[in-house]
Amino acid sequence: MSYRIQSGDTLSGLAKRYGTSVDSLMKANPDIQNKDLIYAGKTLNIPGSRDSFEPGTQGQGVRGGGTGGSSGAGNVTAPPGGAGPGTRGPGGSPFDIAMSHMGKNAGSLKLEGSGVGADMEDWVPNNVNCANFVSACLEQAGQIKDSQHSASVMTLQGNLDRDPNFKRVDLKDAKPGDVVSMKVGDGQHVVMFAGWKDGKAQFIGSNNVNSDGSQRISLTSMNYPIMSVHQYQG
Repeated sequence: MSYRIQSGDTLSGLAKRYGTSVDSLMKANPDIQNKDLIYAGKTLNIPGSRDSFEPGTQGQGVRGGGTGGSSGAGNVTAPPGGAGPGTRGPGGSPFDIAMSHMGKNAGSLKLEGSGVGADMEDWVPNNVNCANFVSACLEQAGQIKDSQHSASVMTLQGNLDRDPNFKRVDLKDAKPGDVVSMKVGDGQHVVMFAGWKDGKAQFIGSNNVNSDGSQRISLTSMNYPIMSVHQYQG
């Protein structure tokens, strides 16, 4: 998200307000050279304060239902027919695009000069790239425009809600490449649906799986309340 600096604001005060740190704010705004000197009227990039991820509990399904954005719709089991083929845009399948980057660290991927890396915002801290990565995969597939790209889970969710080419569906009706937004504690996380395995939903995305807390593209099950599942209909 972005914020227009007001008279009297300080980086430390804004960091406390938005649940982030002064260091993260400076990384997100490389034009700031002095942490004690910011100017009213300038726009400040606010990095996500939390982009948490943990593997799902073994033996449990992922909770949630996409249609109403509810976070408490109970356990979801795999439909008998499976996930079926993934969605495709003019540029291809966002799921296939995401899979082609499996195992890469978000910090290095976003610095690549072409494809997904070129579409990712470089300023986003390496522990909060989930929406940045999903947005870039959707861009590469031609399902969204550059103006719809966001490093914020909630902003991306809102952009997809307003896009007539997307509609909310239930997890049981999800296809590989569908965008899944989850509630994680006091934060959010966004990934793409990747199919079913042993009755559990699988997801691919930029996840906090490295020992230092930074993110890597990985695929696993999760057990978080689901806010929405967006499926491309274009």
